[in-house]
Amino acid sequence: MKIKEILSVFIFILLIFWSLPGCKKSAIEPEIIHYSGKIAFLSDRYGRGDIYIMNGDGSEQTNLTNNSNYYYWHTFSPDGSKIVFTSNRDGDFYAEIYIMNVDGSGQTRLTNNPNEDQSPTFSPDGSKIAFSSIGDDNFGICIMNADGSGQTNLTNNPNRDDAPTFSPDGSKIAFGSKRDGNNEIYIMNTDGSEQTNLTNNPNEDFGHSFSPDGSKIAFISDYEIYIMNTDGSGKTRLTNNPAIDCLPSFSPDGSKIAFRSNRDGNAEIYLMNTDGSGQTNLTNNPNDDDWPVFQP
Repeated sequence: MKIKEILSVFIFILLIFWSLPGCKKSAIEPEIIHYSGKIAFLSDRYGRGDIYIMNGDGSEQTNLTNNSNYYYWHTFSPDGSKIVFTSNRDGDFYAEIYIMNVDGSGQTRLTNNPNEDQSPTFSPDGSKIAFSSIGDDNFGICIMNADGSGQTNLTNNPNRDDAPTFSPDGSKIAFGSKRDGNNEIYIMNTDGSEQTNLTNNPNEDFGHSFSPDGSKIAFISDYEIYIMNTDGSGKTRLTNNPAIDCLPSFSPDGSKIAFRSNRDGNAEIYLMNTDGSGQTNLTNNPNDDDWPVFQP
């Protein structure tokens, strides 16, 4: 048999071998994961910050705000029908808090203060919105009714308190604070009492998200994503690369965490399992995509 014929037979056999179960290259390729629900996120792909929504596999990315002003820090209502967000869409120097339907319609202003109001988040029953408000050069954690009435400052601290997040049972609010000289994650009762430092270390800790069962908090420490118990114990690192990984958000079923990373040269929305495996780029476009939040 000629050498050319021998090579042809060898290549044919090799192709059959690689087609057999368990012999494909997928065994050493990175795990690609998806989620079946929706994710809202921020993107500057049209030269400004707009709020988008997409499927959990990254498909059907749709602009909800489509406005020349800047939008950011958005969260869903517990029933998934509304999105509360921060914007300067009315031309104010300081941003205010707004609410809209999940299709982008019905955008309504909730706050109207001389201060900056931002980082709104719904209570689990949908009746309250916690947010941070700047006044006298510091941020405080405030709470209001879902229609914007009854605004009350909970922390009243001379240092910066921001980014409140309700626990799934509605009994606690986690928030970030610089009262100890660096960013730490605190937790308190919803009336502002028993404010407790959970992270308590010299690194910068912020950007927290409760797991749906309330047992865990995902957070950022020195731009890597960690997970811990809600009492601050059991801190475990989930990401480990030289890029900036931040803004973790648990999926409603608790199986996935969406986050923002610039590991591919610009900010993109990624998805991973809650043990840190299967880190997958969902957005894949040349502009910056930020602030992933799952629809309940």
